[in-house]
Amino acid sequence: MVLETGYYDVLGVKPNATPDELKKAYRKLALKYHPDKNPNEGERFKQISQAYEVLSDAKKRDLYDKGGEQAIKEGGMGGSGFGSPMDIFDMFFGGGGRMQRERRGRGGRKGAVECCPNCRGSGMQIRIHQIGPGMVQQIQSVCPECQGQGERINPKDRCKSCNGRKIVREKKILEVHIDKGMKDGQKITFAGEGDQEPGLEPGDIIIVLDQKDNAIFTRRGEDLLMHMEIELVEALCGFQKPIVTLDNRTIIITSHPGQVVKHGDIKCVLNEGMPFFRRPYEKGQFSIQWLHFTR
Repeated sequence: MVLETGYYDVLGVKPNATPDELKKAYRKLALKYHPDKNPNEGERFKQISQAYEVLSDAKKRDLYDKGGEQAIKEGGMGGSGFGSPMDIFDMFFGGGGRMQRERRGRGGRKGAVECCPNCRGSGMQIRIHQIGPGMVQQIQSVCPECQGQGERINPKDRCKSCNGRKIVREKKILEVHIDKGMKDGQKITFAGEGDQEPGLEPGDIIIVLDQKDNAIFTRRGEDLLMHMEIELVEALCGFQKPIVTLDNRTIIITSHPGQVVKHGDIKCVLNEGMPFFRRPYEKGQFSIQWLHFTR
């Protein structure tokens, strides 16, 4: 028994829906309410995406079923990780996801930091050890008093959150937007969003896209390729074959009588491939290869 059904209602499915049913419902609604098709339905599309993001993740779905939307907000279960594969569907339409990362901050009370008296601010401790007549050994180690920081904070003045270490872990959600036509291996950079350390410039977070294979279409740059079987009589006498595209349109591939189709022949359809990155109204070609004839 689930606590609330809001996210299920948004997708139009029952609380016992399978992952495949959730995905099918999401794609249908995403096609219908995508901002490119319905600019006025941006909020509805956002609700659909949010519902699917939660219900498509087993842990988040379990948390939602038990505690509702409030449990998701309080549970700290952020979105997809660094290596989450993107469906070719996402790269065709563009889309987004959430990435959660941990952020380091600073701690300590103003004026409480003082130079470490043990190492005099060097962060290192040097000991001289005599190992024989006229022979000494110099041993350098990290100062145990300040742990190599060169400074320390009086225990009574230490920040309760970090205990004087100047580093605190916080969670921040970064929205990862996939533009139409982006490719496998393409990088998305969040400048200056890397972990922070006292005295150091924060680095970048770099997302590398990993495109999942599709059961029907193979991507080659901006072009799409699929294989289709035809019978011998169709190869000789012609045929009409419906093909459902990634954006759920149906196109008809026609071969007229007398146009003999040989094994391995390729039929090309212009402007039905993948959209070009940053030129979404331009598309590559869509190719169909006739592999063999079935009886």
